[in-house]
Amino acid sequence: MSNIEDCNAPPYYRDMYDIVCPNQENIVDHDMFIKLLVKSSLPKQTLSQIWDLVDSRQGYLTRSGLYKALALVAFAQQGKPVSEKLLQNFAGEELPKPSLGDLTDLRILSIRLRREKNPMRLGLTYHEVCALDAVQVSLVPEKKGLFLKHVEYEVTSQRNKSVVQRRYNDFVALQELLLQKFPYRMIPQLPPKKVIGADDQFIEERRKSLKRFLNLLARHPVISEDKILHFFLTFSGTDVQHKMKDHFRGVLDEFNSNEQAKEAEELVPIDSTNQLAVVREQMKQVFNGFLQLREITEKMAERSKQEASDMVLFGKELCSLANSASIESDWGSGGNETWDHLRNGMKNLHPMISNVSSAYMDLASGEEDDIVDELNLFLDILTAYKDLCDRYEQFSVSIRQKNANKLLPRRSSTNPIVIDAENQVIQQNEKRNNFFLHCIHMETQLVHTYMQILVKVLQSLVNLRTKGLSNISSLWKQMQPLVETMIPSPGATTPTSTISR
Repeated sequence: MSNIEDCNAPPYYRDMYDIVCPNQENIVDHDMFIKLLVKSSLPKQTLSQIWDLVDSRQGYLTRSGLYKALALVAFAQQGKPVSEKLLQNFAGEELPKPSLGDLTDLRILSIRLRREKNPMRLGLTYHEVCALDAVQVSLVPEKKGLFLKHVEYEVTSQRNKSVVQRRYNDFVALQELLLQKFPYRMIPQLPPKKVIGADDQFIEERRKSLKRFLNLLARHPVISEDKILHFFLTFSGTDVQHKMKDHFRGVLDEFNSNEQAKEAEELVPIDSTNQLAVVREQMKQVFNGFLQLREITEKMAERSKQEASDMVLFGKELCSLANSASIESDWGSGGNETWDHLRNGMKNLHPMISNVSSAYMDLASGEEDDIVDELNLFLDILTAYKDLCDRYEQFSVSIRQKNANKLLPRRSSTNPIVIDAENQVIQQNEKRNNFFLHCIHMETQLVHTYMQILVKVLQSLVNLRTKGLSNISSLWKQMQPLVETMIPSPGATTPTSTISR
């Protein structure tokens, strides 16, 4: 088997190709391929043998060559000697899956290479963004201070394999440091701090908001690689906010450390300012639309909760009636046993009504977690984008004023040193402005990547409603036979009254 066709390759092989061949040009990146081989933990001699078998001697590797390498790695991990015959013997059979461990770092490298090869295109899919990390935020059992109750959060990062505890003020310190270093990027807002009168609902909503805040940062193609965020997600000591501020005291902003800042002018199209104005207007419309969707889905979730509550009340009333005193007066019933039948039926119906209530509650929970919270995530992004554009607008006005102030003394000065210094400041301001515009261009593309959330929301809505309402319908149908037999059928003999005439 000299070639492995894509249609015959296992899905895992195709996933690997998507990672190591980010531009989908059937040419596997050499550096990516080497890093992939190293992750197999095979001896260097074995890796050299695999390389010799798949190297096309053309300076690059094709898709088929990558598939052959993956198969050979899997065979070598099984203890088999590497040779072309292994592939030939497996003709028509399913090839084995190699063990390559966590591929997060390869995905990050793939993203970085794409940016380097085409810095004006983000080139990321929603799936790739989500694969960068998954952060969970849960409440730690409440601790009471001397005067106030303190809420703590357990933060778990899948990528860093870390579990740490954080206070709300730690999140505030993180946001301040990131705004200082990344003023040209989307930094999400934090939920408000409420010290007095914070009920369970407020605390839960804030927990969800903090989770969204961290996931947006941990999945950002630039910020996700930063040391500040890594410190927040992994440092296990105490007094986190002060340790973090001390550790990153005086951190310079991204303009001073990003290599692209030197060539930012070449990365900014001539009409960028006009395009940004158009995009900002479009984003306002998108924000308003998603805001309406969020409000509607919140009402849907509330209606499901109300249905659950109503079913609980309905069941309680049935139970109360069923447990009321038996009507034993023959004078009142005239020998009619309807009430006894009803009492027995209501007792049997009560747990079934409770199941319907639980089903509605499950539906409401799914609507809140899979629909409302996803819409909130995208609204968080759009809000961060608006804040970013507002910062640029303020920065642009400030730069124009500074440049104008620099020109005034230069016009009255003949000192070449002063003139040169002023020119350098103006040029530096222009470079920073161009870098800011370039970053906004990339952040705009990231917003478009996240727009796939709407597809996820619609899929969740359809699945939840299909499965949830089908389950509820099934529960109602289970009650049907019981309800139909609560009262004797019309053909049954009516008991005769024993009352004297």
